[in-house]
Amino acid sequence: MQFKVPQFLEIEDKIFGPFTFKEFVYLVGGAGICYILYKALGLLWGAIPILIIGGFSAALTFYHPNGKPFLNMVESAIKYLLQSKLYIWKRRDIKITTPTLASPKGGGVLSFGEGLGEVRERRLSGSKLRDLAWSLDVLDLKK
Repeated sequence: MQFKVPQFLEIEDKIFGPFTFKEFVYLVGGAGICYILYKALGLLWGAIPILIIGGFSAALTFYHPNGKPFLNMVESAIKYLLQSKLYIWKRRDIKITTPTLASPKGGGVLSFGEGLGEVRERRLSGSKLRDLAWSLDVLDLKK
């Protein structure tokens, strides 16, 4: 005995032309609300609400970010805004070193690290210090 296994279960049936039942309800509902706003407020006062409702209705029908319905993104945004958030602050100890001037062994230079408030000391090697001194001597206009 053989049974047919249903395939393509995620794809909804197109009932009203190229639209599924949900998409058709979004379009007709949005158009209905826009019509009610037009009759109640007129075109001048109702233009902005009509554009907002019409745009939202069109986004629900036609916009599918990452292949998923726009309604999933709206639902996730509402859940994120309404849920309580947990903020964790981890205190870091900051070690500040003072810069040293050029010495025979090479001086230190302060530089900021990637983290906030993180300061580390970077050493200049002798050759880099000589190159820096040479470039300063060459650019000195007083001599």
